[in-house]
Amino acid sequence: MPAFPEINRIAFEGPQSKNLLAFRHYNADEKVEGRSMRDHLRFSVVYWHTFRGQGADPFGPGTAVRPWDDGSNSVENAERRARVAFEFIEKLGAPFYAFHDRDVAPEGATLAESNKNLDAVVKVLLEEQARTGIRLLWGTANLFSNPRFMHGAATSPNSEVFAFAAAQVKKALEVTHELGGAGYTFWGGREGYQNLWNTNMPRELDHLAQFLHMAVDYAKEIGFKGQFYIEPKPKEPTKHQYDSDAAACLNFLRQYDLLDHLKLNLETNHATLAGHTMQHELEVAGSAGALGTIDANTGDLLLGWDTDQFPTDIYLTTQCMLSILKYGGLQTGGVNFDAKVRRESFEPVDLFHAHIGGMETFARGLKIAAAIRADGQLEKLLQERYASWDSGLGAEIEAGKHNFGSLEKIMLAKGEISGNRSGRQEMLENLINSYL
Repeated sequence: MPAFPEINRIAFEGPQSKNLLAFRHYNADEKVEGRSMRDHLRFSVVYWHTFRGQGADPFGPGTAVRPWDDGSNSVENAERRARVAFEFIEKLGAPFYAFHDRDVAPEGATLAESNKNLDAVVKVLLEEQARTGIRLLWGTANLFSNPRFMHGAATSPNSEVFAFAAAQVKKALEVTHELGGAGYTFWGGREGYQNLWNTNMPRELDHLAQFLHMAVDYAKEIGFKGQFYIEPKPKEPTKHQYDSDAAACLNFLRQYDLLDHLKLNLETNHATLAGHTMQHELEVAGSAGALGTIDANTGDLLLGWDTDQFPTDIYLTTQCMLSILKYGGLQTGGVNFDAKVRRESFEPVDLFHAHIGGMETFARGLKIAAAIRADGQLEKLLQERYASWDSGLGAEIEAGKHNFGSLEKIMLAKGEISGNRSGRQEMLENLINSYL
């Protein structure tokens, strides 16, 4: 029996539609810069918030009404939930989904029991993938919820925890490979510290790098060719996490000779917790050739935690898509809705409204970004600002033809610079607003 019998497949009805369960801007087949919207955005629905989230917060239990879920930790309930998930994703029209191992199947009393439970649910996932054509964007292992990971996983001071985490990731990689996953993500939820007095940071970082190299080696062993990602986040739950932002992750990957093996999975809410904008994080990753995929959400700027709200700000998605298009677009990655409905939005239909809104907001951002690029004014103004580097002294400096001594000689003779040009910041902001 369908879990959403009153919902048909969400259709594109155009900008004039008043149907709140229809797309007005996301037309999957529409071509933007020679590529369909479907291929540009590669929308993905997350298992953890959408199908496991119950609307709980620190001040109260969950409010979500999920008639298909009996609340048990049984494999049978997990299998039923998986079929509901694919009904939802199919009716939404998203091409991908993503999960943690413990989202899709219950954790058992032992590792062997957990693996057995996961295998049972994976059979259902394979059936549903074959039935619908929906694919796995990426898988991952939950190395943060169980109390065994209280001190971290790959960075734990307990070597047996490291070994358990390795065994869990081994299984998650095998399952991701079996499901044809396009990638695999590492999120170090507790890979950091609360207090430096009891932390051997160099040793922990060495262990984390060793863990990732083991994963790279095992992926080669089993023939998994999906892209590996590492996800930056600065805090919550630890005071300091080693993967705190894009720059920290890139520095770690370079230091430990991992940059050829991992790209970044960037999230808006994590960027703002790090004191950055999502645009900043995208540019940092893109300029290093490490932009892989994004978790699409937003935070509440009046709250200091990871609220994981669905994106509704067209200005934000325009910024995102400008950077993504600039660096060649999403290839193995996608726009993954790591977002949850608000506690007050407890009915099943609210899941559709939330995802439709996020997809619409990114569709508009994509089209606006493409229009900005086609118009060329922004790029022209950017080129003009750096024009002094295109010829003469600037070109000579970039070509390595000068040193401090030669530059001192030039400026002693000149006496002072010719003058700066205005940054035209307000004009540029007005220009961007003119496209919205």
